[in-house]
Amino acid sequence: MTDALPAVLLREEEVQGRVTALANLLIDYVQPDCVGICLLTGGLWFAADLTRALNRAGRDIAFDALWLSSYADGRDSGAMLIRAPLQRSVAGRQVLIMDDVLDTGASLKIACEIALEAGATQVLTAVFARKPDPLKDGQVREMEADFTAWEAPARYLVGYGLDDGGKYRALPYIGAMD
Repeated sequence: MTDALPAVLLREEEVQGRVTALANLLIDYVQPDCVGICLLTGGLWFAADLTRALNRAGRDIAFDALWLSSYADGRDSGAMLIRAPLQRSVAGRQVLIMDDVLDTGASLKIACEIALEAGATQVLTAVFARKPDPLKDGQVREMEADFTAWEAPARYLVGYGLDDGGKYRALPYIGAMD
């Protein structure tokens, strides 16, 4: 028996079109010595596509990754863990942090702080999907992204880096599980 695939919200061609459009916008902001930092694990697909699109647009940036985790066995643990730090020096350089989705903003905020503490002169942030503000009772998102490729609906999203218990990350489209 096979699992049914999620309902398609954004087709593969639409995903790639939004990444290309974002790269074309970013070309005016990203400096030649920029270091792109992918937030693992979900941001891998978006970061790979975005850095390739930037390259096609004429900007070849250095690449690194930062592995942060706020989840333990799929549940919010309440603490941010650094599972793998930066490998490349960002001192005196601009940084572009890339992630799959902006939800609470906690991971993005921590990543920005890490880059600034490591000596980055400027930190830009780009996410593929920005979900509606998930917080209640007057709370606000910890931070917003500088650049967003897609304003996502308030649904349980999978594909293009987004997962459901580790499944569906490699789908080339964005789907919904609800």
